[in-house]
Amino acid sequence: MSNFNPEKLYVEFGNNITYTSPIIPRVYTLTHSDETGDLFLYIGRNYNLSKITSFRDEVLAKWINLNGEYVLSVNLYVGGSEFDFIVQSKRYDIFNKELPLALKAIIYGDNQLFKTYPQLNNSQIIVTFHSIHPVFNSRIFWGYIDDYKS
Repeated sequence: MSNFNPEKLYVEFGNNITYTSPIIPRVYTLTHSDETGDLFLYIGRNYNLSKITSFRDEVLAKWINLNGEYVLSVNLYVGGSEFDFIVQSKRYDIFNKELPLALKAIIYGDNQLFKTYPQLNNSQIIVTFHSIHPVFNSRIFWGYIDDYKS
């Protein structure tokens, strides 16, 4: 796993969203540059679809309310018919390897939210891998927000 470097993280807040509100709807679009290693985090009420490339290696996350508790729901696109099984296997492995870095970036980039609402630090992280292949198409508990604080 790559190490998280806060100096490589660039954060942008969308319209009608502040450092501390709302919690719902609050979504994250995290992309990166393979050339520079820079991470680009967009925080808004909707995903920033203009940041998504044909590689589909972005990390999308949003706050949801599940049984009265806040949960960070993360969505990763492993592949549809455009990627064969071997490519999806590699993508799945890369997402699993790099997801801790992505979670650290999201949590660091939105740190004021967690300072304002410390109860969010105990929130579960649920990751959904989207794939046409059942072996990769899964929903997994990835720990708690506190597990990824730098």
